[in-house]
This record gives sequence, C-alpha cells and structure tokens, in this order.
Amino acid sequence: MVARVSTVSFQGIEAVPVDVQVMIAPGKVGMHIVGLPDKAVAESRERVQAALHASGLSLPAKKVTVNLAPADLPKEGSHFDLPIALGLMAALGAIPGDALDGYVVLGELSLDGTIASVAGALPAAMGANALGKGLICPSESGPEAAWAGEEIDILAPRSLIAIANHFRGTQALARPVPAMRAAPANMPDLSDIKGQETAKRALEVAAAGGHNLIMVGPPGSGKSMLAARLPSILPPLSAPELLEVSMIHSIAGQLAGGKLSDRRPFRAPHHSASMAAMVGGGLRARPGEVSLAHNGILFLDEFPEFTPQVLDSLRQPLENGESVIARANHRVSYPANIQLIAAMNPCRCGMAGEPGHSCARGPRCQADYQGRISGPLMDRIDIRIDVPAVTAQDLIAPQAAESSADVAARVAAARTMQQARYRDIGRPDIRTNSQCSTSLVEQVAQPDAGGQALLSDAAEKMRFSARAYHRILKVARTLADLDGAETVGRIHLAEAISYRIAAERVSIAA
Repeated sequence: MVARVSTVSFQGIEAVPVDVQVMIAPGKVGMHIVGLPDKAVAESRERVQAALHASGLSLPAKKVTVNLAPADLPKEGSHFDLPIALGLMAALGAIPGDALDGYVVLGELSLDGTIASVAGALPAAMGANALGKGLICPSESGPEAAWAGEEIDILAPRSLIAIANHFRGTQALARPVPAMRAAPANMPDLSDIKGQETAKRALEVAAAGGHNLIMVGPPGSGKSMLAARLPSILPPLSAPELLEVSMIHSIAGQLAGGKLSDRRPFRAPHHSASMAAMVGGGLRARPGEVSLAHNGILFLDEFPEFTPQVLDSLRQPLENGESVIARANHRVSYPANIQLIAAMNPCRCGMAGEPGHSCARGPRCQADYQGRISGPLMDRIDIRIDVPAVTAQDLIAPQAAESSADVAARVAAARTMQQARYRDIGRPDIRTNSQCSTSLVEQVAQPDAGGQALLSDAAEKMRFSARAYHRILKVARTLADLDGAETVGRIHLAEAISYRIAAERVSIAA
C-alpha cells in the first residue's frame, strides 16, 4: 500500500505541487528518500524517525521508500518533514488513510515531535487554495497562512500528536486567525528636520509619483535623515500589494510570528552587499534586497561605495520591475517594483563645492568619485538634488516645519488621482506615474504649448536621452497631480527639468 500526501516546492513565490508517496514493504530495513532531495530533505529521515518515536510510534522492521514526485524537480528545504511523517503515519494506520486527501502539508519536525515554523506558508496556502485544498502547517505559521482566504481550511497543530488526535476526533484544532503587526509607535517625522526645504519638496514629489531619487551633499547635511522619513509620508499598502510583499517575505522567512504589516518595506543594505544579496541568488536562489523592497523603498547610502557590478545589476529591476535569477538548471523570477533612494557625498573627501573648501586633488576628486556610478544607471534616476550643509541659522532659529501627516495627506491625494486616471483608461495595474509606459505617458502627460516649447528646448540643449525625456514627463505629471491640475504646464516641466540636472554639475547645465 502506498500512502500519498500533497505538499509544495517553491520556485520564486510560486508553489509547485509535489506528491509525497510513502511505501512500507518487505526488504532491507531502512528508510530511503528519492526524488532529487537536497541535503535538508535527505536529513529529514533522522528527524522524522526521532519525532515518530517521541510520539509513541516506531517504524516497522521493513523497507520504507519515500518518493517525492515529480522526480526531476529539485526538492529543497526542511518543510518536507511533516508530509513525510504524516505519510508514514497513514501507512502505519495511525491516522485514517483518506484524512489527508484534501490538504497540502508543510512543516519542519523537531526531535520531540513538535512542529517548527517554516518559510513559505503564505504562498503554500495560496497554492493550496488554487487547488481547492486545505492546508496543514505549523502553529506559528498559521496566522500568516490565514491571510490566503476565509474559505480555505487551515489546520495549525503544534505537534504530531495534536494532528493525529484531530483526525481521530479526540481533539479539535481551531482555525488560526490572521495577524497584523502593529505600526511602530515612534516613527521618524519630517518635522524633525531643520532647513532643507528643497530636499523636503523633492521627497514629497518622489513619494507622490514613486520616482527614484538621489541626494548629493556633504557629510552631516541630513541625507540619511530625509530618507529615513520617506516611509512616514507614503500611503499604506493596498490589499493586493500587501499580499505580494508578504509572499516574498514569507519565502525569505522574514514574517516574524506569521504577522503581516501594511507598512511599505524599507530596505537599507550596507555598501559591502554582494550581487547575490542585492538582486537575489545563492544556492537556493533566495530573494535579494530589491525583491524584499518590492512595493517599497530601497535606500542605498554611500552610493558610490557599492561595487560597480552590484550597482549595474539594479538596472534591469529598475526598468522591468522584476529580478530574474538564471541558473544552469532553473530560472527564478521575483517581483522587484522598487523606489530607489540613493545618497552620496560629492567626492571622496565629501566637501567638493562647499564654500571655503577645496579638494587637494582638485576637480579630479569629484569626477573620479562620481564616475563610479555608470551613466545608464544615473539615467534611470528621475530626481537628482543637491543637499547643502545646514547652516547654524537653520539649527538655532525656531522654524515651523510641516509634519509627516500633512505631507502624507497631499501624497495620498496625488496617488488617488493617479489611480483613478489609469483605472479610467483601462490600466488598473498602474498605481503611480513612475510605472507608466513611455507610450502612455505621452498621452496622460501631454504638456500645454508653453511647456512643450520649454521641454523641446531643454532636451536639445541638455541632450536628454529618450528615457530622460519620458521620465521628465512622468515627474511633471506628478507635480501637476500635487497641484490638482489636469494639464501639465510650463511651471511643472520647469521644476521637473531642474530635478533632472541639479546634481550633474556639468557646465552645460549651468
């Protein structure tokens, strides 16, 4: 007799069905797992045997064969422990043979028979729901899996004994309740920043349209403080965005306690991060920082200190909104619709262009330092601003500064206008102006006569690329949305062009 249990294997955030087949037959005593298992799956043999022994069951002195089908699909991770154990229990008659037919099972076993949490419970629940089945997962992963829908049957036992008692009818397992992580009590606020009004305005524009932003200024001018306050003016995640973000974080094992959060991700990797850490990869092709920042912010401080290869690996995610990891035997794609916020010093000594300071190496110091960032990457950054040093007068004189709540209200109104616009033209998948295609932006951001003349003149004199031309239109459209204007005017294009050339520091922009 062969006992069958359904589980999943993960390819990106997609849950691929796997059939666990368990057979107990006469032969050489031992347990064999076949079907391209990795080291973690192969070691489940010891964990399963110990957990069954701790639960009062012992394997018979027969040959036990576990087949993970399809056999040509690589199986990775420790979540195969529980389906293998339940398959053995069904084969031994410890639980009814047909009890598991309507469930997808995943979980890691401890040696004492308890079930430990695993990564990927939410994608597994979504996959089970698509198959019309329920889900059996660890107790700690239950609140996460419950977000897949109220109609899906979810069992979240703490041990093998609990799940056996449930199927025997001696103990009923309650359905887990979806859990939401509470918002931080003391989020950084824009009112904490003194001066830097131009930078605050640029931050508001970037938040309203989802535009990429780079800040150039000397050390201590407030670039990192500004970036840290960007989440406080962004709207919370919508329901579809929340599921997208949570599925990625679930695969990465970063949903603490199975609790989801409607706050947009804010990832700030150190400049020593490798390419695999940034765009994803490694032995099991895990999501990288660009995917963990999906629908949120990727903040890169000390921008030129990242290796050029790592920086240039961001070009495809910034353009296509996904990170593709290709290997010899498989290809994985993770969503990576990010808003890039970068901060950098103007040169290695950090003080180029500041009054009363001159670099020992002269203009070459600035050129060499900024030259570490490739032109194609800079071309994908919509807003570039200078952040000068804060004066003593800014720090001493009391100034009434806007709070994040005030700015967030304007940002939310602008985003609502954008979503309504794209929904009316049949593109509800576009949520911000930065996601608009080049053909569509020419339609929704058609400037008036004065604005068109200004843009044409600036494009000719500044030699903008085609990408720069369209990104200026996107920023101008966002500026018009902040003003509540239907038409993109000359004033909006003038401000958008100023953001494009502010940090280039070249003579043609003077």
